[in-house]
Amino acid sequence: MGKQETEMAKKYDPKETENRWYDFWKETGQFEAGQTDGTPYTIVIPPPNVTGRLHLGHAWDTTLQDILIRMKRMQGYDTLWLPGMDHAGIATQSKVEAQLKEEGTSRYELGREAFLEKTWGWKEEYADFIRSQWAKLGLSLDYSKERFTLDEGLSEAVREVFVSLYKRELIYRGEYIINWDPQTQTALSDIEVEYKEVQGHFYHMRYPVKGENTSIEVATTRPETMLGDTAVAVHPEDGRYKHLIGKTAVLPVIGREIPIIADDYVDMDFGSGAVKITPAHDPNDFEMGNRHDLPRVLVMNEDGSMNENAGIYEGMDRFACRRQLTKDLQAEGILFDIEEHMHSVGHSERSGAVVEPYLSTQWFVHMGPLAKQAVELQQKEEKVTFVPERFEKTYLQWMENIRDWCISRQLWWGHRIPAWYHKETGEIYVGRTAPENPEEWKQDEDVLDTWFSSALWPFSTMGWPEESADYARYYPTSALVTGYDIIFFWVSRMIFQGLEFTGERPFEDVLIHGLVRDSEGRKMSKSLGNGVDPMDVIDQYGADALRFLLATGTTPGNDIRFQWEKVEANWNFGNKIWNAARFTLMNVEGVTAEDIELEGAKTIADRWILHRLQETKQNATQLMEKYEFGEAGRTLYNFIWDDLCDWYIEMAKLPLYGEDEQPKRMAQSVLVHVFDQTMRMLHPMMPFITEEIWQHLPHEGTSIMSASWPIADSQLFDEEAVRDMELIQEVIRSVRNTRAEMNVPPSKAVPMSLKPSHSQASERLERGRDYIVRFGNPETLTIDAAMEAPEKSISHVLSGAEIFLPLEGLINIDEEIERLQREKDKLDKEVERVTKKLNNEGFVSKAPAHVVEEEKEKQKDYEQKREKVTARMEELQKS
Repeated sequence: MGKQETEMAKKYDPKETENRWYDFWKETGQFEAGQTDGTPYTIVIPPPNVTGRLHLGHAWDTTLQDILIRMKRMQGYDTLWLPGMDHAGIATQSKVEAQLKEEGTSRYELGREAFLEKTWGWKEEYADFIRSQWAKLGLSLDYSKERFTLDEGLSEAVREVFVSLYKRELIYRGEYIINWDPQTQTALSDIEVEYKEVQGHFYHMRYPVKGENTSIEVATTRPETMLGDTAVAVHPEDGRYKHLIGKTAVLPVIGREIPIIADDYVDMDFGSGAVKITPAHDPNDFEMGNRHDLPRVLVMNEDGSMNENAGIYEGMDRFACRRQLTKDLQAEGILFDIEEHMHSVGHSERSGAVVEPYLSTQWFVHMGPLAKQAVELQQKEEKVTFVPERFEKTYLQWMENIRDWCISRQLWWGHRIPAWYHKETGEIYVGRTAPENPEEWKQDEDVLDTWFSSALWPFSTMGWPEESADYARYYPTSALVTGYDIIFFWVSRMIFQGLEFTGERPFEDVLIHGLVRDSEGRKMSKSLGNGVDPMDVIDQYGADALRFLLATGTTPGNDIRFQWEKVEANWNFGNKIWNAARFTLMNVEGVTAEDIELEGAKTIADRWILHRLQETKQNATQLMEKYEFGEAGRTLYNFIWDDLCDWYIEMAKLPLYGEDEQPKRMAQSVLVHVFDQTMRMLHPMMPFITEEIWQHLPHEGTSIMSASWPIADSQLFDEEAVRDMELIQEVIRSVRNTRAEMNVPPSKAVPMSLKPSHSQASERLERGRDYIVRFGNPETLTIDAAMEAPEKSISHVLSGAEIFLPLEGLINIDEEIERLQREKDKLDKEVERVTKKLNNEGFVSKAPAHVVEEEKEKQKDYEQKREKVTARMEELQKS
């Protein structure tokens, strides 16, 4: 593979190519870190859940990372792209439990150890599946450093962090309102709750006031929770209720006397101005209950059924209780109005169950001090840079208003909390290892929130808390690529944990992307049936076509629409490159890498394509360094499709098919050099086809992956060649367009006259005569600044010349005058626009000098063109 391949297939076959090159890259160690003494550049992959298939969002996220890693590797950096997977506590346990249910058993029948053994088996099966998907995408991951959030090293890091935070009183155990999933019977983090707009109701009730011939009106969307009410609150300044503050209301059905209290939290202008307080079932009520020392009455069991505190409704499902309680309250005259109400209701991301705000004893992280230093970091020079910048504000707003983090989960699959309770005294022991006399202690049954271990991912994967060689060399990491939907829940936690335990930001840059949507802009979901499996796309069109779509389909921070026709267009782009490469190879037979020589005489086309190549190197590199992959991809696409394929290759045929050896050898050298450099720049986005083509080109080295990144050569910039080609191309395009408009076939030779506007234009046209003859097919070609317009000819006014095509018998003079009038109308508008701009003092005084000068040049050019068009119309009108 290190030597030049000899023959290219007539058609590019991604299926045949991609597996072969991925295996080759792995076998030759192309992905592994530590192969150079260059500056370290590190990315840790956002670990996918080890629960099955990667979706298009994963494909997008990892494609962007691979682009960065491949480019940096070619730039000489010591790159580490560390792969790994997340144990995904709730998701994985739910999958395994569903499997057990199908087998007629449960985790409780198996027991904890047997259940965990079975889950590890599931992990191994699906980890292999995910690796196969990474391979199909072409990801250049260093598999020798792959990690898993439950492997021993990361588990040690988790225990170290937990114990350290506990000893500093930043982790505590206490009662709090948490998100509770009654179906999986576990606490949920905020990210595991999906909010959906649901058509519900406001239930308006009157609670009798004890000893008074009156009642106080309250309302709720969850009437079943009223059974746990322990107060009614009003605003202290609300004149309607001042006389009732300190009195008691009687809770219907239950008969419990509850105080009427005053609290500034109550909004006097909302509803009746009085609110029922249920401290065990609402986070705001919980806080108010703490302020007023109210009892907490829990009325539900963990499975969502009503408990003994619900009185006659004990044992009923919460929603069945709601229906029955509503009937009973209406019958008693307590419930006097049910109002339709659209509101946002939390649902478990995993089970789909309606989430219950629920009082529970859990473990929490005290976030205040941790969030404070993370916010302060953003005021320093070494802050985390968000791309796009607007997401820094999103991040800071969340950090500044953060709540304590509930980190315990009622699961078996995960990092078991390193806390033990003494069986007799109830004493709590927290430690890195089990206490002495373990038979006297019972370990906490719960595990830690998956995000707790994920928050340590950038440094725990490097061997922390040990001072490992990888930690010393590759941490902090260089960039994180992730979606905007987990800024709060993952990015923020990695930042504050990284600062707390390493003293450094965990990554320099955070590149934020959006969501992959369908062609209509809808979010992909199972319910809509609009999801697309990236593996299906690859099977049909190859990985490169998908990767190029994901790389170029949008700008940083925005969503992308998946469209099959765009994937097909990228597949066509690949075939365009393939065919151009085949043409090149057919015309450089016998040429070796040592034969490539760019010194010596060159044609205008040679000089021009080399200049455009240097511009493309500069622009594409700058754009990719700024994470503007879409613009970088378009820059490369336009250069390859337009400049290289449509223009240079066609023009290179003149010397390649000619008899003169020197121009032929130069064209061969230029073709090979341009193709080599272009394939290198395109390689991070389309790795497979570029490797295949590069291996066929004359080259040095084992793989394009380890070839150096193209750098612009100042000696090959050639502005004169650019000016020559611009005029030559304009002439050729104009002639082609005219032939098409007049339905004159390209094969039919017609007389052509060119009238240069100045001596430089005349010289350019003479230098480009061979190209104009080759691509314009004139019967005769006249270049004369003093010529008169031929009678009955069609004309075009260009920047620097006029073209006349005497088409006797082919031109309709009236139609030509109409065409010229349309052209004049366009020029009138352009002159008016630019004149208005230049007459604007604000523009002239504030715009950079070169911008103003460019507008003046445009004005002059438009006016000259208009004069020539007007003159030509007048000539035709006389004929």
